[in-house]
Amino acid sequence: TPPRSSVSTAAAGSAAGVAHDHSHAHGHTHTHAPRDVAKSPSGKRPIPGVRRVIAVASGKGGVGKSTVSVNLALALHNQGYKVGILDADIYGPSLPLMLGVQQDPQVNDQNKIIPPEGHGLKVMSFGFFAPEESAVIWRGPMVMKALQQFFYDVEWGELDFLVIDLPPGTGDAQLTLVQSLPIAGAVIVTTPQNVALLDAVKGIIMFQKTEVPILGVVENMASFHCPSCGVESHIFGEGGADKVSQKFELPVLGHVPLMPEVREAGDSGAPLTAVDGHPTWYCPEVACCICNCWNGICGCG
Repeated sequence: TPPRSSVSTAAAGSAAGVAHDHSHAHGHTHTHAPRDVAKSPSGKRPIPGVRRVIAVASGKGGVGKSTVSVNLALALHNQGYKVGILDADIYGPSLPLMLGVQQDPQVNDQNKIIPPEGHGLKVMSFGFFAPEESAVIWRGPMVMKALQQFFYDVEWGELDFLVIDLPPGTGDAQLTLVQSLPIAGAVIVTTPQNVALLDAVKGIIMFQKTEVPILGVVENMASFHCPSCGVESHIFGEGGADKVSQKFELPVLGHVPLMPEVREAGDSGAPLTAVDGHPTWYCPEVACCICNCWNGICGCG
């Protein structure tokens, strides 16, 4: 294995070198997709070995999309699946912190980046290649090229699911994803208030126009249960996801409470879904709803 310094440089050259180009298991047994790079009939190119890609999206930033992505990926892993997670937010990567992954990616003999692992997930993020306090100032084509490299120049191996945590909005990253990869389904994350719902609707319409199946809506920060008085409050409003669900005929995958433990877990790199037997976390149920979209993938309700 090459020294860490040379590996880090090589890996950074594979992802961050885009700037130069453009300035100039558990108990379950599953069948996996063949390692074939041929394009699908739609013209999209699958990632070799990756069986299904799930995109987690939101129109608005700050709604907890990365938290949902991480805990959904872990919930699928806890059900016995081989899972990877890709942080597609080039400008504000957060998954290394949230998953407590600090090791540098390695590079194999085929010059493929080997993703580090955290809590049983294969993890890739631009955060591994950029110093924490640096700002990535890139135009759209550079972002698109970097994402292409994260799709196809990373040795993902055999995965049942690759969860892609998209940045907010409907811009270059989203367009690159829907044009490049066959996506099994998208999950829309929103909070109940109208200002978030407006942008969530834009995300739904984008996926509909690009013919990406939408698995459903997750309403984050739906309520807060006061630990002192026991009163439940709807700080950000109530019923927003249900309105969107009815309008677009989409299922609501879950109503997620606002919990201090979730924030603490994300900051410490130990997500709640990685904690055995945590009584109040929701993502196992969300994961079951998603699995049930594909008959025979899992045995949950």
